[in-house]
Amino acid sequence: MAHGKEPDSPSVSVVALGGGHGLAASLRGLREVTDHITAVVGVADDGGSSGRLRRDFGILPPGDLRMAVAALCADDERERRWADILQFRFSGDGELAGHAVGNVLMAALWESTGDPVAGLDELATLVGAVGRVLPCSTDPLQIVADVRGHDPNAPDLVTQVRGQVEVATTPGRVERVRLDPAGAKACPQALAAIDEADALVLGPGSWFTSLMPHLVLPELADHVVRAPGRRILVLNLDPQEGETGGFSPAEHIDAIAHQAPEMRFDVVIADPAHVGLDQARRDLAAACAGWNADVAYFDVAGVGDQHDPAKLATAFGTVLA
Repeated sequence: MAHGKEPDSPSVSVVALGGGHGLAASLRGLREVTDHITAVVGVADDGGSSGRLRRDFGILPPGDLRMAVAALCADDERERRWADILQFRFSGDGELAGHAVGNVLMAALWESTGDPVAGLDELATLVGAVGRVLPCSTDPLQIVADVRGHDPNAPDLVTQVRGQVEVATTPGRVERVRLDPAGAKACPQALAAIDEADALVLGPGSWFTSLMPHLVLPELADHVVRAPGRRILVLNLDPQEGETGGFSPAEHIDAIAHQAPEMRFDVVIADPAHVGLDQARRDLAAACAGWNADVAYFDVAGVGDQHDPAKLATAFGTVLA
């Protein structure tokens, strides 16, 4: 029996928003709780295999979408084998070197269908994915950030930094992000899923390049704000150098409140060992009080700074019950 469900109880419908390894961990955890999952994935990646395919073919960056599909593959041997194939990267120094098989396959499906959503649905069916994976927008996006101290010789100067890789590795302090093009439309299927979900999950993940874009894409943010389902935020375990270096847990909350003042969350999941004691917990509770949100402490830590999907499943099963 999955965590948090009675044998004959209907599954809650959950939309998980984010990107990269953080979203993949959440999806693997949610699969233990419900089989009604929709992943809404950022499309601003401009590095590595995704960046190369994006530049060469003018397509959405496929990497984070591929990781989400792989995370939702079913648990039987055939489907898990497909997940491994999607994640496999070519070695060597030829044209395919560094490309993930799933990225190339997705590019082919998009060219053959002419529709990013149809191509993703076909890939999910092919590999037996549980749930659906959707882009936050069907247009490739670029992250633009205002960074204070990007130039170490001018620590108070605010500089505009463009591109996900550049923003994620900036030596300064990110103060605000936005998306280019400013008028980019959200994926209609993603908006419909948000409107119908029992719960929305944001995080964990790179705070300004994986999570925040969902809160600054106007249509998407508006639907998340107005969504009838519960909104759940999963805090990162540790600050991420280049994005949130030196941030306390409370400052992660403050960053969202500053960037998206209309946004509210009902529950914030935090790992007690990574928040600390006494003052740090009081600060986090005070930051969440502006949303009237409960702080739910769970041991969700895995190896290094990664969340453990099985522990996340326990946390999700509890807060979604």
